[in-house]
This record gives sequence, structure tokens and C-alpha cells, in this order.
Amino acid sequence: MNDAAPQAESQSPSPSPSPSSSRRGFLGVAAAGIGGAMLAPGIQLIEVAQAASSGANPKVRWGMLIDTAKCATGCDACVSACNKENGLSGGTLPTDSQWIRKVELEEIATGRRASLPVMCQHCAEPPCVDVCPTGASFKRADGIVLVDRHTCIGCRYCMMACPYKARSFVHEEITNQLPDVPRGKGTVESCTLCVQRIDRGEKTTACAEACAGAGHGAILFGDLNDPASDIARRVREAASRPLRADLRLDPGVRYEGL
Repeated sequence: MNDAAPQAESQSPSPSPSPSSSRRGFLGVAAAGIGGAMLAPGIQLIEVAQAASSGANPKVRWGMLIDTAKCATGCDACVSACNKENGLSGGTLPTDSQWIRKVELEEIATGRRASLPVMCQHCAEPPCVDVCPTGASFKRADGIVLVDRHTCIGCRYCMMACPYKARSFVHEEITNQLPDVPRGKGTVESCTLCVQRIDRGEKTTACAEACAGAGHGAILFGDLNDPASDIARRVREAASRPLRADLRLDPGVRYEGL
């Protein structure tokens, strides 16, 4: 339960494209050729995917602060709400999609326990985006990490790259889909921070709303970049940390009480 604090990294005054970025761009073009996709010369699939985020506000960084002292052991209100909001089955089979799960932690030295929800952490430096060969995994301007199911080829590299085990693969045909949450067999999916709600102008996610309704109030959602927001004030006032801070991914989800 102890994480190393992230450290700032020096930058060259004349940066050149990183090997990972160049590799991703090349693989995007290669995948387009393999799949028979017809794109204009010079246009890469990763650029098409990133264009989907053009409506997001770059001044905003959506995120969550989770108070583990308030998260009740055995409560799954957040999980049930996520399943309902996004049309997930909520089943128990290994092939069922799960966008949020409850994790029970115990500190070996002291025996102290903590219950907390884990989902896509919406990293500022998402490894899932770095390894995606088609650009289907991308980060919006407001920090939300998404998967474009139209360009996802189901390679599952992103699932292997995610240190939080936060992504699921859709093995079966999807029926009775919700119009605001398109899904598809053979693609990868994960928590979207209820992007459909955000784009409608709503102020919270289904999991945070359900947690408050259950009387716990363990999940606080909001704009991390707005110093006047409840979540930004709480981050300033209370000690919190991301999961696996040693990886320096700068997640948009932070945990208080770990």
C-alpha cells in the first residue's frame, strides 16, 4: 500500500518524436493497410481516433478522488450502477465485461484493511494508448481515455499494457445496447468516466451518484484543473495518492487513506 512518489523528468530543449510515438504511428498505417482501410495519403488511424476528442474542453481534467475510509466493505453500489448505466451484464463469468471492481487490500505489516473500487485510471500518460497499433485507444483533450470500437481490432495489447487490469474484451455478440454506450464483439472496453453524461452536461458519474445514494459518499468526481471545484479543494486539503505512483502515469483517479 506504499507507493513511491513520482519525480519530474527533464526535457530536451529540442524534442524529437519519441520512439513509442513513431512506432505507434507506423503500426497505425500498417494496420490500416492490413485491414483494407481506405484513408487519404498521410492520414493515420490514430489521427482519426484523436479527432473524436475535438469537442472536449482542453482546460478541463476530469477525475475522481476516492476516500477509502468511507468505502464500505461488501458494498457494490458503484459496480451495480456502472453496469446499469453502461448496459453491462454484471455476470460472474471470466468473459463478462467489468468496468469497475471492488478490491480488498490488507497491509501485511499492520493488518490494516481497505476496500476500494478500481477502474480505468484515465492516466495522463496512458500505456494503453502507447501500445495501440491503430489509435483505437486514445485520450480526449479533457483527460478521458476511451476506445474507438470502430478502429479497435481486438489485439488486446492495451489489456496487457494496463497495470490496473481495468480493460475487458467483448467475447460475445451484444444485444439490446444502450444508444449512448455503443459496444461491439471483438473489441476492448473500459470505464469511460460516464462520458455520455459529461457530454450531456451532467455533473457526476453513475458510480459517484450511487455511492452518495448509498450513504457513503466515498467517490468525488469533478474537474481537477478547477481550483474552486470540490475535488481540487479536497486534493489540496487531504493526503491522497494514485495507485502505482512509481509508474509515473499521472492517473486522473486518486485515493485517500491508502
